[in-house]
Amino acid sequence: MGEGEIIMKEIHIKPHHFIDIIASFDNKEIFLPHEYGHAQHIVANKIFTEKEIVLIMELGADDICKPCIHNVNGICDDTIDTSFRPLAPKSKNEWNLLIDNRWCKKLNIKQGDRLTPVEFCYLLKEKSEDISDIYREFPMDRIMKKQEKIKKGVEYYLGLFSR
Repeated sequence: MGEGEIIMKEIHIKPHHFIDIIASFDNKEIFLPHEYGHAQHIVANKIFTEKEIVLIMELGADDICKPCIHNVNGICDDTIDTSFRPLAPKSKNEWNLLIDNRWCKKLNIKQGDRLTPVEFCYLLKEKSEDISDIYREFPMDRIMKKQEKIKKGVEYYLGLFSR
């Protein structure tokens, strides 16, 4: 183990963060450090290399958010692009809570629930055929693209780890 390497057996993660990571499996940037200093690259690498890691559902600041420059006392002070979703709140914190609560309802999960990435992917495979209720502020073409990326990401992940 290298100096400064983070050892994780559990990851506290927002539902949408896990879903975004799975949906971005083919985007190499997800595995690289980001200018905001968040830990998405570390968490993504762990998810794609350790199938037995435990995901603990978190609706507040998760392990990705903790080192981010926009994490101010556990609240995200960043804003989102509302140009294509004018009905969405500008606050990234409010937006994240909104979509995470929708995902929790759809997948029947809650704060503190523990799942492996494989278990979460099976939930997505079973219950995310139509995500228009999650991202209803998005135009339909973006919803369809996101839905397809989630489907492909889930298939890819389960192909890696559910043998």
